[in-house]
Amino acid sequence: MAQPPSTKLTDNPDAARRLTGGDDPAEVAASYPTYSAAWATLAERAIADGRVIEAYAYARTGYHRGLDALRRSGWKGFGAVPWNHEPNRGVLRCFFVLANAAQQIGETEEYDRLIQLLNDSDPEALAALQAK
Repeated sequence: MAQPPSTKLTDNPDAARRLTGGDDPAEVAASYPTYSAAWATLAERAIADGRVIEAYAYARTGYHRGLDALRRSGWKGFGAVPWNHEPNRGVLRCFFVLANAAQQIGETEEYDRLIQLLNDSDPEALAALQAK
């Protein structure tokens, strides 16, 4: 089966500027609910603080919003989602945190599926996120 072209999400410069500028990620997510990087940031903070269920919920939201954005950008449920394209990183980060939160609550099949999705999207993403 031929692989589709790489999927590259469009940038949201206002949301990115607010998030990288230090605005509360919850406020960014509320203002830009389709911006997966805000959900990823919330999920990463929650999992780092041991709030696994919150991390799961935040990452699940970013995952679904990210899948919607990927599909709008032509993704067919498979194919490359390059890590080196900055706007893709939010959804890829959500995949990773969701996988880790799933593993921590005993959802082994979901963990395996999400790690495979992340690896299929871009092995570089998985390596970069595991290195953090």
